[in-house]
Amino acid sequence: MRFDVITLFAPMFEPLAQYGVTRRARERGLWCLRTWNPRDFTQDAHRTVDDRPFGGGPGMVLMAEPLACAVEAARAECARLRPGGAAPRVVCLSAAGRPLTDARVKQLAVEGSEGRSVILVCGRYEGIDQRFVDAFVDEEISIGDFVLSGGEIAAMSLIDAVVRQLPGSLKEESVRDESFGDGRLDAPQYTRPESWRGRPVPPVLMSGDHARIEQWRRDQALERTRRVRPDLMQASALAGGQHAV
Repeated sequence: MRFDVITLFAPMFEPLAQYGVTRRARERGLWCLRTWNPRDFTQDAHRTVDDRPFGGGPGMVLMAEPLACAVEAARAECARLRPGGAAPRVVCLSAAGRPLTDARVKQLAVEGSEGRSVILVCGRYEGIDQRFVDAFVDEEISIGDFVLSGGEIAAMSLIDAVVRQLPGSLKEESVRDESFGDGRLDAPQYTRPESWRGRPVPPVLMSGDHARIEQWRRDQALERTRRVRPDLMQASALAGGQHAV
């Protein structure tokens, strides 16, 4: 799967290729990354990419033309490398976007596995000229109801989440048992020592009875979800799931 990222701060993405699951998946050829700096598509001596907002207000707004040219360059390279392939999906990371969910992550991973690349547009400052969004962006995505200094951290989160879902990135059972997989959080996990500061590991986990352990984990996952994220269970019930509160 290919990610093209439109960003003013390309070095922020280097850790994705250097550490952990994403590094190993990249070394296996499961995904690749290309960054594009909007400043490279400007025409003035100062390489200007932002300006004051019309109507007044604080801060600066990213201009439409440098972003549009960067997206067009990314599209052209994708078409050259994969003639006849599906056009890349253009995603803008934005506080105004729809929340990123586990289901959406898995959809993007499926599309990526089938050869469709993603262009991620990272905003900065007070935002992006809406005309660019209207003309070029297929989807706006948010990673939460809070404001970041720019879209880079959100884009990195999306890439990490999607790469984990690519076939071959993780062991199948690891992906299957993760939180949100079936509308529930994961069960609590324990490791050595058997007693830590007076707190023992639940005896069932030491029993060797795999059926009991599996049932315990299901029960704990449901209880944790009821307590911490009841909204997940309500959503699952509305979607036809069996985990209503």
